[in-house]
Amino acid sequence: MHKRSRQNVLIEIIENLSIFSQAELAAELAAKGFKVTQASVSRDLDELDIVKVEGRYVRSKNVVPETDLGTVTFDTAGENLIVGRCASGLASAITVRIDRSEISAIVGTIAGDDTIFIAVKDPAAQKAVLTRLVTQFGRG
Repeated sequence: MHKRSRQNVLIEIIENLSIFSQAELAAELAAKGFKVTQASVSRDLDELDIVKVEGRYVRSKNVVPETDLGTVTFDTAGENLIVGRCASGLASAITVRIDRSEISAIVGTIAGDDTIFIAVKDPAAQKAVLTRLVTQFGRG
């Protein structure tokens, strides 16, 4: 139960504050009464699918990048797959941009009408690719 409470508070902190390091996050948790180590914070971030985007921690499932092709969302599926969702008819155009980015950890992509499947080499690569895609397709 303690872990679940800590993780709920961690999510609240990430959603309400701009946190740029695990040390900052540990200090915020300590201020709320949780004694944590850097290792437990790191595990929590991983379990909660919290990633760094532009230096700041965010929940990957809540990140909604905006492109000139509209809104694109990315989410993990299993250990080696990322799924992108976009407006109808735009998946192919977005997939071409992903392929041209030449991210070495991407093994392949498949585009449907509004869905993109992105296969990555391994679970460790999944988080890095997700972060890169969110940054690449983010605002700007």
